[in-house]
Amino acid sequence: QVQLVESGGGSVQAGGSLRLSCAASGLTYSRYCMGWFRQAPGKEREGVAGLDSDGRTKYVDSVKGRFTISQDNAKRIFYLQMNSLKPEDTAMYYCAAQMGLCSGVSFPRVNGYNYWGQGTQVTVSS
Repeated sequence: QVQLVESGGGSVQAGGSLRLSCAASGLTYSRYCMGWFRQAPGKEREGVAGLDSDGRTKYVDSVKGRFTISQDNAKRIFYLQMNSLKPEDTAMYYCAAQMGLCSGVSFPRVNGYNYWGQGTQVTVSS
């Protein structure tokens, strides 16, 4: 049973930083992929940053140069460092994971990730 638990959200002013964490348990495969997604009220869930089964990273254009995805492989904790935050970054942030070679995953699409956390709220004020 895979469980993902996000933490680290909060309220910051524009230009500030936050680091989100996603603690994963039950990731029994040596290879997996994961992603950070966000959903603002009234909008569809969108990909933010992804990590494929080879450890390569991918970002959507709106966060490139500002957000960094990383992992502590030994602890199975994934991070999203968010700098230079903007009001439009306000959303509920979710981490998602899939085990194995992730053939069904095509980040930044939502489809293909079988496991999702409960989300952590990020609010950026101007």
